[in-house]
Amino acid sequence: MSIPVVAQKEQPARGFSLKAEDPAFWKLFDRDAKLSIMGDGFGFTEGPVWEPAGTLLVSDETKNAIYRLYPDGHRDELIQLGDPDGNTFDREHRLIVTASVLRAIIRLSPDMKSYTVLADRYKGQRLNSPNDVTLGPEGAIYFTDPTLDLVKGEKQEIPFQGVYRLDAKGDLTLLTDEIHQPNGLAFSPDGKFLYVDDTAQKNIHRYRLHNGVLSDGMVFADENVPGARGVPDGMKTDTRGNLYVTGPGGVWVWSAAGKHLGTILLPHQPANLTWGGPKNSVLYLTAGSFVYTLPTKTKGHLSYPARAVRP
Repeated sequence: MSIPVVAQKEQPARGFSLKAEDPAFWKLFDRDAKLSIMGDGFGFTEGPVWEPAGTLLVSDETKNAIYRLYPDGHRDELIQLGDPDGNTFDREHRLIVTASVLRAIIRLSPDMKSYTVLADRYKGQRLNSPNDVTLGPEGAIYFTDPTLDLVKGEKQEIPFQGVYRLDAKGDLTLLTDEIHQPNGLAFSPDGKFLYVDDTAQKNIHRYRLHNGVLSDGMVFADENVPGARGVPDGMKTDTRGNLYVTGPGGVWVWSAAGKHLGTILLPHQPANLTWGGPKNSVLYLTAGSFVYTLPTKTKGHLSYPARAVRP
C-alpha cells in the first residue's frame, strides 16, 4: 500500500508528507516519494535491522518477540523475549539485542532461537533497561541504558543513566553519565563522532570518539516542540553525514553541521529506523503497529558489515 505525498496544508493531523526546511532536503528525497506499508498488525515495533535477503528483523515490545518480516508483509516469530528493543549485528553477523526485562545486552544464536547474555551488570550493579545499541567502528558494542523501561517494581541499582562500550573481551566501560535519559545512538560515517539523543531533554548530543573514549561533548541539535507528540529516539546517519532522528511528527533530518534540513511527517509516530534495500537507499521505519518504507536519493550508513567478517 502506498501513500502519496501531498501538500503540507492538505494533510490531516497525522498524514504523510515531506516538509523541507532547507533546499538541501530535496537532494535526499524526491518530491513525489511514496511511503509504503511493509507490515502492520504488530503491537509496538522497534529495533529494525535489514537483512541482505530483503527481510527485516523487528522487535515487538508489546508481543515480547522478535520477528522476521518479509516484503509481502507476512512474518515469522523468531524468539519470545521480554521487551526486546534495539538491535544490531556484530561483525560476524550475529544479532545483538537490548533486552529490557533481562536488563541485559544479549547475543542471539545463529538460528535465533536462544541467546547468550553479554552484559547485565556494571561494577556489580544491575543495568537499568538497555534501550538502543550500535556497532562501533572498531567492532565494540555501544549501547544506552536509561530507566525508560525499568521493570515495574524492580529497583534501580546504578544511580545514573549511562552510555556504555562493551568490547570483544566482555569488558564494560562507562562512556558518559551526563545524559538524563540516553536513548538512540549512531556513529558518523567516518567513525569520528558518536551521536546520542536524550529523550527527557528532547535534544541530541555529539561526542568525538578516539580509541573508545568520548570527548568534546556538545548539544548538537534540539527537537523540543512544546505540546507536540514524539521525542528523539532511534537515529541513523547516511554516507553524507546527515542524521535522521525520530522526533515530533516523524523523522527529523539534520545536516552534519547541525542544520535542520526537513522532516518526514508520518501517519504514526516512529520509534526507530534503519537503512536497507539493494543500495541501502531505502528507509525502514517502525511506527506503532506499522513498519513503513520510504525510498531516498541518498545512501544509508550502517555500522555493521552486510555479511559476516570471520576472524
